[in-house]
Amino acid sequence: MAHPSDPPPAVAELVARILTGERDLFLHLVRQHELMLRSYLASQLYNLSEVDDLAQETLIAAFRDLATFRTETDFGAWLRGIARHRLLTHFRSLQRRASAVQRFQEEVTQRLSEELERAAQKQHDAPVSRLLHCVSKLPDKLRKVVHAGLQGSKPDSLAEELGTTVPAIYQLHYRANQLLRECLKKEVPS
Repeated sequence: MAHPSDPPPAVAELVARILTGERDLFLHLVRQHELMLRSYLASQLYNLSEVDDLAQETLIAAFRDLATFRTETDFGAWLRGIARHRLLTHFRSLQRRASAVQRFQEEVTQRLSEELERAAQKQHDAPVSRLLHCVSKLPDKLRKVVHAGLQGSKPDSLAEELGTTVPAIYQLHYRANQLLRECLKKEVPS
């Protein structure tokens, strides 16, 4: 049994012993390289929980693929290679997720925009329909005054057309507005 003050076994020896069944010795490799691994991942990631997750995934992959490690190479570099692969996979996943979220937001925005447009159209159409209905109920002379006002006709030309005076046109306009207000109050749905 190793004493805590004994130097750690060499990486090649640890790997050989782990591969022959002493799996608990992998913990020595983890302790030797964990700080380097976490530092590398933290230099690439902002979120510490992502660092923890990717460090764990890297160590699991290293344990699973330990037989592919060539003992004459640097174990830390091999571990960073696995971590780099995990990072790339993580970033691709984030990019896909961000693209999916963006597509979702665009679709929701489009649908909401269409729905709001339909609702606005319904709100706009109802008062206009009520107003047109009320205008149609006006006497002929008052209806002509309203139409002339909507078309921007001058009061003097309308007075000449109707065979009356400009003050009479103002009176007719005032009376038409009163009748339209009363009609719209009656036409408002309860």
